[in-house]
Amino acid sequence: MAERPRFLEDIAGVAGGALSALAGLRDETEALIRARVDETIRRLELVRREELDAVAELAARARAGQEAAEARVLALEARIGVLEGK
Repeated sequence: MAERPRFLEDIAGVAGGALSALAGLRDETEALIRARVDETIRRLELVRREELDAVAELAARARAGQEAAEARVLALEARIGVLEGK
């Protein structure tokens, strides 16, 4: 079989270069979009899911601590009531 014509080799080279350029363009576009989305999130003062989850966990711990303190106060009031003879 005869060797491939130089024309086909040139087209293959151009196609390979175009694919590489498109891949680079895609990466740059993704980075630009990601930067714009992050900027918009900051401007709208939105929070990330991780930050929201951390605050929710902190609130749950505080609520549990408050409930424990309320139970302790009720127990102490009951003891005081017994000691005072009520």
